[in-house]
Amino acid sequence: MAAVMLGLCACSVTEPVVVIGQNGQILRGTTTAAVTGGSFTVSDGKLTCAGTYDAWDMSTTISMPVTCSDGRRGIIIATRDNSGISGSGTVRLTDGSTATFLFGSAASGF
Repeated sequence: MAAVMLGLCACSVTEPVVVIGQNGQILRGTTTAAVTGGSFTVSDGKLTCAGTYDAWDMSTTISMPVTCSDGRRGIIIATRDNSGISGSGTVRLTDGSTATFLFGSAASGF
């Protein structure tokens, strides 16, 4: 859906993102899907994590690499809802930690 919108308007779509860690840590930020690709960044002021994804991938479930400012890396598996620009997923980092990944309207309440 986001890719179709991008193709029609040659613009970008930015939505909120929230990552909630097992320990209650909350990182907030945005994800942007643009003609040139997709990217996301979240931070709590101390820790920042970011990554990129294929904004043209129309799959319901996508994976995205993530790199954090403390050296950890990992993967996010996210599932879009019917809108294509909102949903949730799981973050798994190299140290074994996991977190919940919310984007679009799913992240709006945080």
